[in-house]
Amino acid sequence: METKHSDDVIGRARVQDTPELEAYYKELEALGAGALWTVANDIEPWEPRSSSVPMLWKYEDLRELVLKSSELVTPEQAGRRVVYLVNDKRKDVSAAVGWLYTGIQVTRPGESTSAHRHKASALRFIMEGAKGYTVVDGNKIMLEVNDFVITPNSAWHEHGVEADGQTCIWQDGLDIPLVNALEANDYAVYDGPQPLIAPVNHLPMTFSAAGLVSPDLVWDKPYSPLFKYSWKLVYPALLQAAIVNEGSPYDGIIMQYTNPLTGGHVMQTMGASMQLLRAGEHTKAHKHTGSFVYQCAKGKGYSVINGKRFDWKERDIFCVPSWAWHEHVNLSDTEDACLFSFNDLPTIEKLGLYQEKAYEENNGYQILV
Repeated sequence: METKHSDDVIGRARVQDTPELEAYYKELEALGAGALWTVANDIEPWEPRSSSVPMLWKYEDLRELVLKSSELVTPEQAGRRVVYLVNDKRKDVSAAVGWLYTGIQVTRPGESTSAHRHKASALRFIMEGAKGYTVVDGNKIMLEVNDFVITPNSAWHEHGVEADGQTCIWQDGLDIPLVNALEANDYAVYDGPQPLIAPVNHLPMTFSAAGLVSPDLVWDKPYSPLFKYSWKLVYPALLQAAIVNEGSPYDGIIMQYTNPLTGGHVMQTMGASMQLLRAGEHTKAHKHTGSFVYQCAKGKGYSVINGKRFDWKERDIFCVPSWAWHEHVNLSDTEDACLFSFNDLPTIEKLGLYQEKAYEENNGYQILV
């Protein structure tokens, strides 16, 4: 149950306006200043407060428009053909939720984007197609459906689809709004195609799924060297974990994509997870700081976010704002469901801002509003 707080207590701003005070405020304003007590209760809320709202983007509604973008503009014209998803309350910063950006990108067979880099970190979750690839700092990596791929801060990168492949569609995730808010973003274009520095799939094949690492490996970068996390390895790992673990009461069987050298998040500012909901599973509700963007990778179900139900199925995307109550339900009685998500937890955790709270009313489940 939510705790109600009153500002009518000692320690909170309780000043009543008077003509003399209003004149004083105008004097301060003329000098580019103000009285803290006029804004204190707003900028220092009793609990974390998000300016974003929960939203769901249905893939079946967007898919044709995503494909249409590849008919209307070329990669040379647009740089990248992306339909971005924007939160109703974050349009001013082009964010899907909090300080996270997401969009759906399309590339046709034989096409490629020009290599570029930026201070914002990026990630991809592959939705459709065959023989798509990315080249990150000279490392070419082939992509398959439900693979998770990272493009770290300031790494040169380009994407394409082999001529004998199939049109590829994937979800992009970036921390562009955050980096822009910090006034630290930049952008550069590579002069020509990147030269390859290693065999195709060198990095994902070098870092074994068994956790084996070559003793002579040298890697001094602050992000994961395993640029691709393959669904064909991730899904069996979830199934095995489900055999021997009860999982989280709030997220089911959830596994975090990690840097194999540190066990930490894959990048400095964004993290990602894959979770499995067993057949018929209904998780309990909780809330925490940190913004999340989800995509249904398998199955169908719904999530209750701040008391509102959002139904999802494969490829649908939805967001959970920071400090929003949320719980997840697998609607199938026979099949599991899987949710991919990315988040800003690395930033939240490094700044010491993470907190979490369980929902106690109605045995841990929200009442729909």
